[in-house]
Amino acid sequence: MRAPEVEVAGSRSPALRAYLRLRLRLLGRLLREIGWLRLALFVPMLGLMGLQALVVLGGYPLGRWLVPLLVAWSVLAAHRQRADGPFLASTAPGFRPWLATEYVLLTLPVVLGLLALRAYGPAACLPGLAALVAWAPPARAGAATRHRWRSPVRSEAFEWVGGLRAAGGLALWPVLVGLATWQRALPVAALVAWLLVVVSCYGVPEPLPMLALAARSAGQFLRRRLVLGLGYAAGTAAPFGLLLAWGPAGVGGALAVVLFYLTLVGLVILAKYAFYPNATHLRTTQALVVSLALLGMMHPAYPVLLLVALVGLRWQSMRRLRAQLGENPTS
Repeated sequence: MRAPEVEVAGSRSPALRAYLRLRLRLLGRLLREIGWLRLALFVPMLGLMGLQALVVLGGYPLGRWLVPLLVAWSVLAAHRQRADGPFLASTAPGFRPWLATEYVLLTLPVVLGLLALRAYGPAACLPGLAALVAWAPPARAGAATRHRWRSPVRSEAFEWVGGLRAAGGLALWPVLVGLATWQRALPVAALVAWLLVVVSCYGVPEPLPMLALAARSAGQFLRRRLVLGLGYAAGTAAPFGLLLAWGPAGVGGALAVVLFYLTLVGLVILAKYAFYPNATHLRTTQALVVSLALLGMMHPAYPVLLLVALVGLRWQSMRRLRAQLGENPTS
């Protein structure tokens, strides 16, 4: 087990190239698992959503600086949950520059988008922030037990407990509220950023024994997940809604934005159980749902598509939960 250490110490470039080749192979395997049909829908929609977000945020001086912070936060949340962290630490002590290089390469599309908007300062800042993430410590499994009493979220809402802890959402939420209060033009952008935090909470399927213990029936379990998820989503979105109501949007506009946000959260929860327990499929479906919703919400056919998505995902989620719980499909 000493060979990797010698290679890292004596020749960093070959080791880095080998690591990046390995990551590319894993990415290829993941893409094959997703399938070409989903990729044909997912990649263009995600790219267009990212471009639209850059254009919206790029219209405000403060919004441009919010982009590198949000992207770096996303990289940090994924970095702290890496499953290969302990393996890399034990076999290649000098692995962190590899991670820094990987994260900088992943953020290059956003850097190019910022450069296209002539946001040179944020574009120069993003690679440095992404590289620094590589030295952040991983999330500790025992931290939830020791600090559970500090969480304002009840343990039954396990998605929020684990998701906010991993993503640092409890620290990010007051920052977004503060920015939206300071710059009255940013409540919608801040709410979209918070939506992405909430989506990340529902990207990890719970173990089947945990689902079986919590579910008396598929319908009861799904209703409870929706009540808890939408309840916390509404509570955390309330400050953004109030800021919108006090601004040019008025009360009607604020209610429309918050209802749209809650509808997306409901779709994300349904998508999780529609493809349970396949994490890859449920995450790509969630990303596709959010991308299509944010891109097509001004289209006249959007309400019909939204209704079809709600009905279809609910039917599929009930079907999948009943199969996992061994229930009679006609019950």
